[in-house]
Amino acid sequence: MDQEMRDRPPRTAALLLGTLVLATAFIAAYVGALHRPTPRDVPVGVVSGDQKAQAVLAAVRNQTDILEDVDYGDPDAAADGLRNREVYGVLASTTEGGLVLTTASAAAPAATDVVIQVLGSAARQAEMPLRITDEVPVAPTDPRGLVPFYLAVGYVLGGYLAATVLGLGNGTAPRSLRRAGLRIAALAVYSLVLGAVGAVVVGPVLDVWDHDLVGIGATGALAVFAAAMIASAVQAWLGLFGTGLVILLLVVLGNPGSGGIYAPEFLPTWLRGMHLWNVPGLATDLLKSVIYFDRRSSGWPATGLTIWTALGVVGVLSATLFHAGRRAARRPPPAPTSTDSPTAG
Repeated sequence: MDQEMRDRPPRTAALLLGTLVLATAFIAAYVGALHRPTPRDVPVGVVSGDQKAQAVLAAVRNQTDILEDVDYGDPDAAADGLRNREVYGVLASTTEGGLVLTTASAAAPAATDVVIQVLGSAARQAEMPLRITDEVPVAPTDPRGLVPFYLAVGYVLGGYLAATVLGLGNGTAPRSLRRAGLRIAALAVYSLVLGAVGAVVVGPVLDVWDHDLVGIGATGALAVFAAAMIASAVQAWLGLFGTGLVILLLVVLGNPGSGGIYAPEFLPTWLRGMHLWNVPGLATDLLKSVIYFDRRSSGWPATGLTIWTALGVVGVLSATLFHAGRRAARRPPPAPTSTDSPTAG
């Protein structure tokens, strides 16, 4: 008891220091990433051989680094690039001597607005009429295109909170493989329920979307389970202090780096590629693919979340075996019985 009382102040001080570090990192990450979003290298598609469209994009590139042209071999490939979210727009010339810009505002309305503004100015300077067509618009109930991000944040939050609650109530590391299996199964069921609840909230309850609710629920379940298993694995290995690392990965860096608030091309260089591997970014991208885009664009986000889930499961099971082995090594050997005594018999 005395030893426990002596250990409590250093432990409390360490926890307070950890919260101070997390809060500081939160301020630095969010303010640093989002206080002055500056678009750079926003991708716009153009067909190779379309000299007029290429000339306009070349003129833009000579003046600013806001846009980046992406060449495609033919119009069908360019259209696929737009639907697969490789580019925010495709610029092409018309037989009447003008230009047509086909956009996909659902990818990121702010990025699409930048493309329209820059190319609109360039077309006026070149004295060429510009017609704009939005091939994949955002829903009227999601005018800023932020609902997929907020939904993803809710799913990820629910996942790591559920893992933390189970860890606090039953020990961060399960005491046996059987208990580890039960914990994983409980989190899987929880993920399915929360995935369905999220789909119902944005569907019938708030009437944001009235389509693809099964896909939204399935995406949500995968996102919840991925976040829950990552949190469970980190906490199983590191204990309570692992919760701080989970918050750092999933919230402090995960949310601003997800590309959900601002498109990746608007973020500082050190955050621009983070959405391709962090859970909030993958979940946001997968939700956008399910709701707005061609399902082919869902390949990597779904694969990435599945990989994180598998790593989390392996992490929980390996931590369970590791801690069980340590407990067995510390356990004193059994006392000798009378038959084991050298004087017996």
